[in-house]
Amino acid sequence: MAYDPDFGEWVGEHFAALGPIEIRRMFGGAAVYSHGLIFALLDDGVVWLKADEVNAPVLQAAGARQFTYPTKDGQVMAMAYWSLPESALDDPDEAVDWARQSIDAALRKAAAKKPRKPKIKP
Repeated sequence: MAYDPDFGEWVGEHFAALGPIEIRRMFGGAAVYSHGLIFALLDDGVVWLKADEVNAPVLQAAGARQFTYPTKDGQVMAMAYWSLPESALDDPDEAVDWARQSIDAALRKAAAKKPRKPKIKP
């Protein structure tokens, strides 16, 4: 992953209508947070939006591509992130609509997690 701070600034401006977001470096790229949840990744000039069974088909239909990477053994792994559709690159309103769907996916994933049991100190 590679992250360009100028690209991060563009993302912040493009998604300004979402309200406060935070961009943090992660593994050479960056993660984009809203209300403490990651809803996008930034890598090599691409915005990768979090997706699940609800919004992934919609992203795919809009021409987005799934984030994949090669493993050491030559296989290709797919992650639950899809590229921001091309039409949203020049349209902040559309980009924000896509981002909101990704925030919803992040909320659904967080809600589905089993709560951790508190650690009991002896």
